[in-house]
Amino acid sequence: MGVGIYSAVALFLGILFDFLVGDPQGWYHPVMAVGWLVKKTEQALRGIFPHTPKGERLAGGVLAAVVAGCSVLVPGAFLFACYRVHPVAGILLETLMCGSLLAAKSLKMESMRVAKSLEEGGLDAGREAVSMIVGRDTKGLSEAGVIKAAVETVAENTSDGVVAPMFYMALFGGVGGFFYKSVNTMDSMVGYKNEAYQYFGTAAAKLDDILNFIPARVSAVAMALSCPLCGMDMRGAFRIFLRDRYCHASPNSAQTEAVMAGALKVQLAGDAWYFGKKHKKPTIGDDIRPVELEDIRRSNRLMYAAAILCAALFLGIKAAVLFYVLKGGA
Repeated sequence: MGVGIYSAVALFLGILFDFLVGDPQGWYHPVMAVGWLVKKTEQALRGIFPHTPKGERLAGGVLAAVVAGCSVLVPGAFLFACYRVHPVAGILLETLMCGSLLAAKSLKMESMRVAKSLEEGGLDAGREAVSMIVGRDTKGLSEAGVIKAAVETVAENTSDGVVAPMFYMALFGGVGGFFYKSVNTMDSMVGYKNEAYQYFGTAAAKLDDILNFIPARVSAVAMALSCPLCGMDMRGAFRIFLRDRYCHASPNSAQTEAVMAGALKVQLAGDAWYFGKKHKKPTIGDDIRPVELEDIRRSNRLMYAAAILCAALFLGIKAAVLFYVLKGGA
């Protein structure tokens, strides 16, 4: 029970650290280690398994098991050792884990860099800045396209980068956060429906869909409920959420994008270019007004408000459960 209390304290401190400080410049982020492991494991597995649909699916399943397993066992061992030394050492390490696995501050900084680049350097600078945070081709984007890409990134990563890891850390501590981020990182690296990863990335993509099913919807509802705090349209956010939340190939990605579009009264998504090829995609939201630069700032306000609401919810439930267990054991 003591470890549960320590973990709750670490999560609270980690959330504060991320919201206020974020990842310091030059900080070696643990997700980089996960990315390295994914790359090296993929290279090894492709040399072992046959290059057939069945062989590649099997190799992708082994990749998911190896990367997720290592991402639990290694930080779990360090955390166990620190708690054995002293509870304060364990809390400090778990706080660093939780803070480094959340991305609210980083998301705000990167998206606002796009806004600043557009303001000060013009369209080419904005395209370059947004290329750092999206996977699509950005050289042909208009100013509105650059703004939309930044807003969509904030919307999607409100779940993937903030609420989802917070959710799994509330359930399973810092190790739960590492498990989630390992799967999310795998999906971002191999979960593509192209020639190279059509079969190899199946396991990672499916596992990511499963893990994000609840957090994506919790994020969307939290964003909609936070609209009045940010001066945005809650009714419109819920309306577009209910109408357009499945207007995406992923069952989860459009959940938060739909809320963001409704809250801002703009239209997001639509066709996009990837690796020189145009992909037809449905739009999300109504074209009530054109997007503007201020929408990037508005999207960040809504992201932070929803993150704070979810932090209060998760920590409150965790505290209530701990109190109930302690009271029952007294």
